[in-house]
Amino acid sequence: MKAAVIAEPGTIEIRTVPDPAPGPAEVVVRPAAVGICGTDLHINRGEFAPAFPIVPGHEFAGEIVAVGAAVDGLRVGDRVAVDPSLYCGYCYYCKRNRGNQCDNWGAIGVTVSGGAAQYVAAPMANCFKLPPHLSSSDAALIEPLSCAVRGFDVLPRAMADSYLIYGSGTMGLMMLELAKRAGAATVSVVDLNPQRLETARLLGCTAAVTSADELDAPRGWDVVIDCTGAEAAIRDAFRRVGKGGTFLQFGVADYDARLEIEPYEIYRREITVTGSMAVLNSFDRAGELMAAGVLRPDVFISHRFPLDSYAEALGQFEAGVGRKILVEPGG
Repeated sequence: MKAAVIAEPGTIEIRTVPDPAPGPAEVVVRPAAVGICGTDLHINRGEFAPAFPIVPGHEFAGEIVAVGAAVDGLRVGDRVAVDPSLYCGYCYYCKRNRGNQCDNWGAIGVTVSGGAAQYVAAPMANCFKLPPHLSSSDAALIEPLSCAVRGFDVLPRAMADSYLIYGSGTMGLMMLELAKRAGAATVSVVDLNPQRLETARLLGCTAAVTSADELDAPRGWDVVIDCTGAEAAIRDAFRRVGKGGTFLQFGVADYDARLEIEPYEIYRREITVTGSMAVLNSFDRAGELMAAGVLRPDVFISHRFPLDSYAEALGQFEAGVGRKILVEPGG
């Protein structure tokens, strides 16, 4: 089969690799689409230290083409979105229902071959069966949405809270949509990219600005979420949290990013500082939300590339052009 392969950091090749075979409790999926995200950039830079070469692609959905002998409830021809998370199930954190902190954590498209290929193997337990009205290609949005749902799981979600979101890329926009449905009184968005701010306005944010200084909020915000991973944005976002408020570090920062904090201010203002990593018991809920129409694929998906153009798609994402960029291995 044909696959996009990160041969080594910074080197992407289209190669012929062996077709995957399903294990007893696995299925083989033919991806209709695989999304590009910041994790893929980090892998391409060698920052997540997977074993190279690696087939990327952890945001994908498609059709089952083979099933293992012990697979139950799924069959060839079913369309599924796939949770890429791979937990050991027996470590300290897994036994405490914190699989995303698993000591032996892995993920399809990060530590094992992913969806940027004509076929990919996945555990049957990780599959969410798609309803008839949801296209397999659009369903690649379920994985990033499941990360956003996990982010909201660690937030207080009080009615009439004010939200400030840094970044109006895919994840910032998903956070915007969830905040609107979580009882927010206001949801404001900060980004330097005017086109992305226009999308935030289209989706009904309260305000879309290039600097929080443009907003009138003398008490700060109840919830501040960084979806950029950018050091300067995080630094600015942290100081916008109001008394008794919560700061969520959602964006994936570089390993060497550093932030000076004032412990006294955390103490004095009773600020909660928390993080959210990947997916935890949130994938099926994201699938249900997607099926219910919480996201508009026509707004969220801006570009679709064939598999041969994987490097171009990743480069466009890195340049900040567009919103969610999909690679369609069958296209």
